Amino acid sequence: MDLLIPDSGLLFWMTLVFIIVFIILWKAGFPAIIKMVTDRKAFIDESLKKAHEANEKLANIQKEGESILQEAREKQAAILKEAADTRNAIVEKAQDKAREEGARLLSDAKAQIETEKQNAIREIRGQVAELSVQIAEKVLKAKLSDDKAQMDMINRLLDEVSSDNKQ
Repeated sequence: MDLLIPDSGLLFWMTLVFIIVFIILWKAGFPAIIKMVTDRKAFIDESLKKAHEANEKLANIQKEGESILQEAREKQAAILKEAADTRNAIVEKAQDKAREEGARLLSDAKAQIETEKQNAIREIRGQVAELSVQIAEKVLKAKLSDDKAQMDMINRLLDEVSSDNKQ
């Protein structure tokens, strides 16, 4: 039974050592432990606060990134629309220019055809006149082969000219 119940002297010294150790711990150990726990708690709270702020900043950055991306898409759509409008304007301008050039070429071709037609008509008239003169010359040569026929013709022409002058 001696093992279960300590001696009163031993109990006294154990209690005295416990109280001394407790006082030393109370004065030196517990404040340091409490300070370390408090500092650790403050560090954890600060870390949680920073993490929360970082999450908020990340959310704001994501929103800002999405808005920038949306703005970039809108600008891209505007640029593409402007490019399409410019392309359509250039195509329309080129088509108008081609139509004008075609109309001008058609007009020039018609004018050239008309000029060629007039030149051909003049040339044909000249050839017809030349042929007529040649035919008349041959007819007159055949009719006026002798001197008497020539004199009759001259007299008749003089009579016609003098009768035209009288009137």
